[in-house]
Amino acid sequence: MINLGDKVKDTITGFIGIAVSRTAYLQGCDRVGVQAPVKKNAKPEDPQFFDEPQLITIKKKVAKQGNRRVGGYKPDVPSRM
Repeated sequence: MINLGDKVKDTITGFIGIAVSRTAYLQGCDRVGVQAPVKKNAKPEDPQFFDEPQLITIKKKVAKQGNRRVGGYKPDVPSRM
């Protein structure tokens, strides 16, 4: 299984990058979004998406997962209780 943050390689195209997203479909075809490294003086490219079985892990946990807080900005509001 590919974990987010792993450095992976697509066995068909040779594309290498970091697994940054995962999409699970109802019929079982899970896909992984892979972000390529940014080339010097270049703009970041959009992630490419691959079926998980065609990816291999090159190195585990190359990038750490960020803060799991979701839903956008929420100021810290004191509790009303």
